[in-house]
Amino acid sequence: MLKTFTTAAAIIITLAGNSLFAQTFKADTSKSKIAWYAAKVTGKHEGTVKLTSGSLTLDGDKVKSGTFEVNMTSITVTDLEGEYKGKLEGHLKNDDFFAVDKFPKANFVLTEGKKEANGSYTLKGNLTIKGITKPVTFPATITKSGGTLTSTSTLVVDRTLYDIRYGSKSFFDNIGDKAIDNEFKLTVTIVANK
Repeated sequence: MLKTFTTAAAIIITLAGNSLFAQTFKADTSKSKIAWYAAKVTGKHEGTVKLTSGSLTLDGDKVKSGTFEVNMTSITVTDLEGEYKGKLEGHLKNDDFFAVDKFPKANFVLTEGKKEANGSYTLKGNLTIKGITKPVTFPATITKSGGTLTSTSTLVVDRTLYDIRYGSKSFFDNIGDKAIDNEFKLTVTIVANK
């Protein structure tokens, strides 16, 4: 009897170690939001871009995996109106910036998620923009309530690593007050359900 119990316990421990209790949460794209912010010498601009799909798998409080896809053709500017809004959105979509005709999607694949002592997480993964993949690391908060998971994070992205060099002082001399910062910020809120 004791041998049977010991064997059963060993099987349960092995199965638990193999993510028997892992839960996958699928992103609700209607409730999730990605906001961008970019600065230049003479000011700043901000807007949004839409999440197409995504999922995050947790095993207890451990982040096991995740993948997210963004529709780059959906990029919008929220701090301008009318003609100027249309012009900037068109410029962001053309080859000077994100070349959305050639690269309509961007994606992020999570490779590691570590829970920190303060309850937040440090997430690592590969971000692909314009067909170029680079590693990124950023902090996130992840909370669960019933069958819903909410993750909030802020990423700072160096656009020049993804061959987006327009207006960069790192590549062009004498651009003066037309210079645009190399880094832009993404504030990401993911709402996902089991």
